[in-house]
Formats: sequence, C-alpha cells, structure tokens
Amino acid sequence: MTTNNSLFPKALLTLVAGLISSYAFGQALVSGQINSGRIPTPTMLFLNVAPDARSAGMGDAGVAISSDVNAIYWNPAKLATAEKDLGFSISYTPWLRNLVNDMALYNIAGYKKTSKDQAFGFSINYFDQGLFQATTSTGQSAGNFNSKEYAITVSHARKLSNTLSLGVNLKYINSNLLGNYTGTNGSGVAMKPAQTVAADVALYWNSVSAKEWKYTYGLVLSNISGKVSYGGVDKNFIPTNLRFGVATTKDISEGNRLTFTLDFNKLMVPTPYSIDANGAKVGNDPNDATAIGGIFSSLFDAPDGFGEELKEITTSIGAEYLFNNSFALRTGYFNESEMKGNRKYFTFGVGFKLDQKYGFDFAYLVPTGSGSPLANTLRVSLLAAINNGSSKK
Repeated sequence: MTTNNSLFPKALLTLVAGLISSYAFGQALVSGQINSGRIPTPTMLFLNVAPDARSAGMGDAGVAISSDVNAIYWNPAKLATAEKDLGFSISYTPWLRNLVNDMALYNIAGYKKTSKDQAFGFSINYFDQGLFQATTSTGQSAGNFNSKEYAITVSHARKLSNTLSLGVNLKYINSNLLGNYTGTNGSGVAMKPAQTVAADVALYWNSVSAKEWKYTYGLVLSNISGKVSYGGVDKNFIPTNLRFGVATTKDISEGNRLTFTLDFNKLMVPTPYSIDANGAKVGNDPNDATAIGGIFSSLFDAPDGFGEELKEITTSIGAEYLFNNSFALRTGYFNESEMKGNRKYFTFGVGFKLDQKYGFDFAYLVPTGSGSPLANTLRVSLLAAINNGSSKK
C-alpha cells in the first residue's frame, strides 16, 4: 500500500481509521443512508477483535460462558471460577485474507489460581498490520514501514461470594502506525506512536442452583482510558466498551453439555454529529468531549435520540455442544445495525481436548452479504490447563 508523504497525516488517519478500521473491522459505511458517516470512530480498534477461537465460533460471545484462560479478554472476573489451577493459550488470526497476506492478530494468555477464590493472569495482544509503502508528492518511494499495535494486560480476579466474582485488568497499549518511518503532519509536528494505560472492570454471577438449566451473567466495562495522540493537538478516543452477557447451560449426561449464550455490546464513544438541510450541526462534536465525559455522554448523545443509541448496540448469539468432555461443536451469529456499520455474519467452530489438559479450537466466519472484507476469516487457538493442587487452600 502507498501513502503520499506531502499529505501524511491525512494518509495516516485514512490508512488506519479508514481502511484498517473500516475494512478490517467491518465498519464500512452503508451507501445511501441518510446519516452516513455517523459511526463512532475510535482508534486502536484491534482491541475489539475476539482473540480466541472458542468465542469467535459462538458469534463473538464470551462474557458469560464458562471460564477458560481467554476470560482475561472477555471477562476477567471468570478467572476466579476456573476449574484448573493453571492455564495458557496461543491464538492466531490472519486478517483480511481476501485482500492482503501479511496482516494478522496474535494473542498469548495465561493465568494462575493462587487459592480457590482468586487468580492472576496476563496476556499479550499483538496486531501486525503488514508492510506499507510511503511516497513523496512526486510519486517517488520514501521507503517502507510496518504498522503494528499491541496491548500487554495483567489481571486479578477474586470471588466475593459463592456466586459473585470481581475482576480487574490493567493494560498498556501501544499503537505504532509508522514503524521506523519518520513523518510529519501539516503543521510540521512529528508523528509518533500513540500509547496509553487502560483498565477493565468486570463482574461475573454464577448460579449454584440445582435446576436443570444453570444461568450465568457477566458485565464488563473495558478499555477505560484517556484520549491518545499520534502527534499534534488532535486527540482520539480508544474503544471503551460496555458488555453484558447471559449464558444458560444444561448437563445432558455425564460429559455432555449444551450451552446457549447472548451478549450485548455498546461502544462507549461519542456519536459524531450530523448536518441538516441548512448545513447546521445536529448533535455534539466528539472532539469537545473529555475521555471520561465521552464515556457517559455516549449513552445519550446520538442526534436521533434513544432509538439511535439502541442501534449502536451489537448482538452476539452463540451455542456450544460439548460431547464426552472431548469434542465441541459451536455456532453463532453477530448482528450490527445497518446505520452503525452493518456487520452481520454467522460463525462456526470446533474444539478438541486431549487428556483433559490440552485443547485445540478452530473458528470460521461467514458474512451474510457478498464482498465483505471479513470473508474467510478464521481463528486458531491452542490451550493447556492443568491442576497442580496448590490452589485448593
């Protein structure tokens, strides 16, 4: 891909916020709609991509399902309820396979239960956006650069009661869109990597009833942080999310289990204003909101009112059938309003366990429409979970 050095800030923001954020994360605008362009557009959108194949196979739902090591991403409070003392996972997602061959998301995660009521975890989420070529205003090559982003997370989870758990993530996030390339914006200010520290706060409620269907609930506010800058005075929101999930599970027989789950996600970023027939702004300018103020105002700032706010909620529904505690079949559906990005896709997945310690998960995404850049998206996860007897104190 080529960028023009004379318009580098425009090229940079278009490259990442436009191509990568819109195409790669499926938030392309719907042509012809009245409020086209009124989609919240934070940076660092790799933080919103499901890193693991299990939840990806269930329509990107994972807030309330049973715990594994990837609870660090979905709901860290679940770590306190993990059945095994120690767990690790490695996940790989080639991104935009139909368009490029050098873009991928990598994730490494692990946790350790230090007692039956608490656990600590870590994860590294790395998004390699591939190689890009910069050019001067005369079309001459100005060299290549590799865009990359990553987040390093530490987690702590603790049971507050037999049914309720609390989890916290602290993460360092770095978005280096230029790699080793040096560029300036229109004011001559050097462009630089954006970096910040963010937090997640999560709750998990696990029923202990003897009823045939058992219910679990999860609530997570993730990526709580300040605005970030790539140089100059412009500040960008990162994708703060409010997720709520519910899951219900039935043990059909020993080793055979059926799970259904439903997640709702609201991007807690201000809605862009619209322009009326007289050329006047309708709504608030997101640039005027502070980071924390933007989180709260995002609940009621849509120009079309509460109905438009509801359209900013995405829905994930999924199912998992576990056979003999060794083989899992998964499917799901992800839905987003046409007004707010129009991502709609089915997902399918399988999982295998070996000796109840090692696992392999695979997921595949199938968009409902033609020409989607998300077509043929797949994820692969390798997992290990063991008991060492040290967390039963």
